[in-house]
Amino acid sequence: QVQLVESGGGFVQPGGSLRLSCAASGRIFSVRVMGWYRQAPGRQRELVATILNGGYTNYAGSVSGRFTISRDNAENTLYLQMNSLKPEDTAVYYCNFKFAQSEYWGQGTQVTVSA
Repeated sequence: QVQLVESGGGFVQPGGSLRLSCAASGRIFSVRVMGWYRQAPGRQRELVATILNGGYTNYAGSVSGRFTISRDNAENTLYLQMNSLKPEDTAVYYCNFKFAQSEYWGQGTQVTVSA
């Protein structure tokens, strides 16, 4: 079974930057898609960014140009670099790994953007 642990969340002022990390362990060799999702209070969980095993990336329109999804050299850690943060980026951010027959989620890390 795969385990995912997010870190790097916290408080930041508008215009600031933050980098989230997702440390993965277990059987991750065959992962198909890795992604970041977020959920604000009272709202549906939404896709932020994904990266395919082959390296192709996809971003929500609201974060395109500001956020970057990437993997480390060992492909055991997923990152989300967040720049030019806005108050509307405030949410709990979740890491997700999708496989052919299953998917796994981290427990989330809080990001708060406020002056």
